[in-house]
Amino acid sequence: MRNKKNIRWNTLRITAAGFLGVILLGAMLLYLPVSNTQPIAFIDALFTAVTSVCVTGLVTVVPASQFTLFGKIILLVLIQIGGLGVIACATLFLFLLNRRITIQERVVLKEAYGADRLGGIVKMVKKVILGTFAVEGAGAVMYAFQFIPEYGVIRGIGYSVFHAVSAFCNAGIDILGNNSLADYVTNPIINVTTILLIILSGLGFTVWFDVIGTSRRVIRGEVPTRWWFTRLRLQSKLALLMTGTLLLAGTLFVLFVENGNPETIGGLNPGQKLMASLFQSVTTRTAGFFTVPQGALHAESKLFCAILMFIGGSPGGTAGGVKTTTFVMLFLACLTFVRGGNDTECMGKKITVANFRTGFCVIMVAFAVFITGTIAILIIEPDSILLENVIYETASAVGTVGLTADLTPQLSRISQSVLMVMMYIGRLGPLTLALMFAGKTHPRDRIRSLPEEQIMVG
Repeated sequence: MRNKKNIRWNTLRITAAGFLGVILLGAMLLYLPVSNTQPIAFIDALFTAVTSVCVTGLVTVVPASQFTLFGKIILLVLIQIGGLGVIACATLFLFLLNRRITIQERVVLKEAYGADRLGGIVKMVKKVILGTFAVEGAGAVMYAFQFIPEYGVIRGIGYSVFHAVSAFCNAGIDILGNNSLADYVTNPIINVTTILLIILSGLGFTVWFDVIGTSRRVIRGEVPTRWWFTRLRLQSKLALLMTGTLLLAGTLFVLFVENGNPETIGGLNPGQKLMASLFQSVTTRTAGFFTVPQGALHAESKLFCAILMFIGGSPGGTAGGVKTTTFVMLFLACLTFVRGGNDTECMGKKITVANFRTGFCVIMVAFAVFITGTIAILIIEPDSILLENVIYETASAVGTVGLTADLTPQLSRISQSVLMVMMYIGRLGPLTLALMFAGKTHPRDRIRSLPEEQIMVG
């Protein structure tokens, strides 16, 4: 047991230190004159490195005009490392060197990916890496149908690859200008491609493998088609259902609230309004691209989108937030309590107490970081900055989304530093942060029994 905890602790340290090392190296490379078209402050280079590795998308400079081709390549590499993860990228490097993965390294991979067993972990990581590159390649091909005719072959291919990686890794960083994808709000190719890349990455690799494996069993006739969904793991079912529910809720909410807003979707036809609303709902799942001006959204839209950003995507992928499965698990626990039940059940399965403790810890740590960051920025910045915009900004940072109500460049350096810390914590994950700072339990504390006493709550 102690050895297992030490391995987990080492994995957490490797992840945290690895991300930090990549961020610092990336900042130094982005600070070089060869990376910039004009001089850049080191804190801007550092902020850009943090937002790239943490696949967030908040920026203090305009990447399209600030960075040279070399700088944009550095951005692309940082985003890819941030999306795949430091441990997966290190494993890829070992694959390229044709070096055998040791038992100790396999154990680290198992802990990093939360796998149930050690056997097949290397094969799974290979599938994750190959699957990532395959989907990004397909996305680049789709983007090319728009970008090559618009920008020419060389630049069009470059733009297609960059934005496919940025969309799939949920970074939301673009090299088109300072309006993200707003110029393509009515363009179906850009919208559909970006939406699909975001959703696929947001579902998580675990869901991918489960869906593909179950689909193969259906094709081979081992499982009837009508039983396809029932044969999925509970996590996959919850991830798919919650993703669909939140996307539908977000789309309808934005469509209803922003329908008459001429600065967002008010001037579009019905079909375009629906597409723009869907894109807004999808991008809040930790993507960061936008097709409508975020600063022009109504206050109620910003607050609702902030909730979606806080929830984020599903575990096991590139998305941030507290995760869909965490949210629905705690919702089911509350529902069970209200109904007077004991065990929390979902689709014929009982959810363990350990799961609830973990989920509760994730929610509380993420909320604490969100509240602390929000209050800190409100104290630092003048009263002229709207609370709704600060909430939107901090939810975006801790959820590694990257949407902003045009606030990031206006903030002071101290507030930008607060955002960097929030993005870093958001990328590591609230649970990782909690486990890193948790004290070790003495063996006798696990076996002792204390008298119980009720306290008043609520």
